Order: sequence, then structure tokens, then C-alpha cells
Amino acid sequence: MIQANCRARFTAQDFEFVIRVLGRDSRQKISLVELLTDPESRDQILDDESLYRAILENTGNLAISPQFYFYVLARLVLRRVGIEDRTLSDYVAALLEKFSSTRQMRGPIAGGPVTYLSDLLLALNGASSYQAFLIQTHVGNYALFVTGIFHENIESRRQRGAPSCSFYEELGKTSFHAAAAHGVAKKFELGPVFETLAERFRDCRLALNELADELVDLGDHRYCQP
Repeated sequence: MIQANCRARFTAQDFEFVIRVLGRDSRQKISLVELLTDPESRDQILDDESLYRAILENTGNLAISPQFYFYVLARLVLRRVGIEDRTLSDYVAALLEKFSSTRQMRGPIAGGPVTYLSDLLLALNGASSYQAFLIQTHVGNYALFVTGIFHENIESRRQRGAPSCSFYEELGKTSFHAAAAHGVAKKFELGPVFETLAERFRDCRLALNELADELVDLGDHRYCQP
């Protein structure tokens, strides 16, 4: 299950990168170290445009974690469509981190690597409450990822009779809305995130379209591998 925990998993190398990019002198670097120990100050620092410019303009390997890499970029594009919720940005970043590995896109059904949405939706009929939650969140995540990162692929296939982005959008909205009401979502404090994803699925999708078109190639991982 994906959780909004990228910021909780930043590494010492990530903080060194922040200090290197933003620190102008020794005195300011010390100030940044102090600020990075405070979550609110850290979040404000991470919104600095210099960080994502440094990530995007770097042509070599970046000594940063994948969770930091995806959080900075996801936060940027989501803010551009008016989504300021940092927890949601954190969740979307975790989604990108996980689904950037194709093997992680498999559905949560025991007994084999199920990847077809139709199979997942059929599996809902006999699923337990917890299994239904896992399926619903996976379908929502999958719909957001493919419409966000591979929207051109979907449009090309739509012309040959495959489902459109609108189909995936509706499926994603419905799945996130159902998942938001589940007890597991409340336990992990994901209910508000899923509700926002349901209500603003299209905005999130358009933000990821920009990420795919202009900012990042998920097949070109320039961050430090975990």
C-alpha cells in the first residue's frame, strides 16, 4: 500500500543537496541545517524553485534519493494547478516512486501478477473488505499514473478502440472515492488524500501530463538508487 511518506524518508544526501544548492555562505548553511530539523521550515525550503531547477538542469547523476527526486517535482507541478496540499504531493510522489518500476504496477491479487484492470474489477466481487480497499486504491493509483505519465499512449490507443483518458479518469475518481471511506484509509490518515484525488483527479492528471511532457523521463533515473 502506498503511503504519503516521502518526506519522512529523506536521506542525509538529500539534505546535503539542499544545503549545497541553497546555501550561499557558511553562515547560511548552518541556518539551513537548523531549519531542516523543523518539519514546517523544511517544507517551506523544499518549495524553493532553485531545488527543482538544480534537479532538472543536472545532466549527470544526482546524489539524491528517489523519494526526494519525485517529491520536489510532484510538488512543483501540483502547485501549478493550484493544489497546495503537501500531503497529497507526498502521496503522488510516493506513487511515482513505486510505479516507476513496472513490476510494482501489478495488481494486489494473490496467486499471480494481475495487471489488467478488468480482472481487478471482477475480483472486487469476491474480495474481503481489506482486499477491496487494496484493489480500489491500486485501480485509482494506476488510473492516475497511466493518464498522467502515458496520456499520449492512451490517446493513440483510443483511436484504435481502447479506453480513453476520460474512462480512466472516471474509474480513478470512483475508486479513490470508495477507498476514502474505508477504515484502513482512516487508520493511515489517507481519507482526505483520497477524497481530494477523487475530486481533483483531472487536475492531478494534467499536472502529471506536464511532468511527463516537460520535466522528467521516468525511464531516465538520474537520482541515487536506494
